[in-house]
Amino acid sequence: MDFNVKRLAADAGTFLSRAVQFTEEKLGQAEKTELDAHLENLLVRAENTKQWTERIMKQTEVLLQPNPNVRLEEFVYEKLEKKAPTRMNNHELLGQSMIESGSEFGPGTAYGNALIKCGETEKQIGGAERELIQSAAINFLTPFRNFLEGDFKTILKERKLLQVKRLDLDAAKTRLKKARMTDARAAAEQELRMTQSEFDRQAEITRLLLEGVSSTHAHHLRCLNDFVEAQATYYAQCYQYMVDLQKQLGSFPSSFSNNNQSSVSGGASSISVPTIPVSASLPSVSAGHGSSTASGGFSELRSSNGSRKARVLYDYDAASSSELSLLADEVSL
Repeated sequence: MDFNVKRLAADAGTFLSRAVQFTEEKLGQAEKTELDAHLENLLVRAENTKQWTERIMKQTEVLLQPNPNVRLEEFVYEKLEKKAPTRMNNHELLGQSMIESGSEFGPGTAYGNALIKCGETEKQIGGAERELIQSAAINFLTPFRNFLEGDFKTILKERKLLQVKRLDLDAAKTRLKKARMTDARAAAEQELRMTQSEFDRQAEITRLLLEGVSSTHAHHLRCLNDFVEAQATYYAQCYQYMVDLQKQLGSFPSSFSNNNQSSVSGGASSISVPTIPVSASLPSVSAGHGSSTASGGFSELRSSNGSRKARVLYDYDAASSSELSLLADEVSL
């Protein structure tokens, strides 16, 4: 019991000595031992690394999951060490809606078939997005988080301990200056040597940890390369998916035209918009519904010399040698 009381008293005395030293330094009434310039620069670099790592992590999380409510939910599940429920992302939701609507309109129709193909592609993009998020979380965000929650917390702990050792050292210097009696001065000198040794040892430990930030930068650089590679893969996949989809949809206009032609009843001949031949006179279109279809496909222009022209409203690839290939907004005689 007596030992514990003495220890508590000694701890209280040490704490009070540090508090007095700290207060007097703030008031300019006591000298302060400055850290060497190299150590100060290392401390500044470590603090900057911490701040920018936090900022990069935050913005990366926003990029990968723009919805703040979902990010908050994932954070809560992470703290509870539980797996967040699986939900479809925006591309997958859009793809599902397209597939369901295409099935409703009929896979045998041009529009329904196109919706289903678009929906399947959107779901493929959604899957690629999941792969990107998973890769970024493992190879990019996790190493950054490990630095903040591991190495940097250790640096903070040792830096705080260095501050304590510095206060003890400066308090010992102050007591030595105030010592007048020989015995008191000898005790103060011994205390100063001990606190100086402890301070130097702690400064070396802190310096070694801070110099390790260079290795952290090198590691984070490799993580950054992994993140860029994951993004490049994702965007390349998305591009290829869309190129393939465009090729699949390329045949849909002619199919749609054929569907329109087959749906027209009666013996009158049907002339669809893309197959109207462009000539100098145009009034030859007269059969059945042809006149109304022609006016829907072209807008006529009359020049000052009385000749007639037509502006094409839609792109069309000629199906035979008797037809013309046309581009939207092209004006032809």
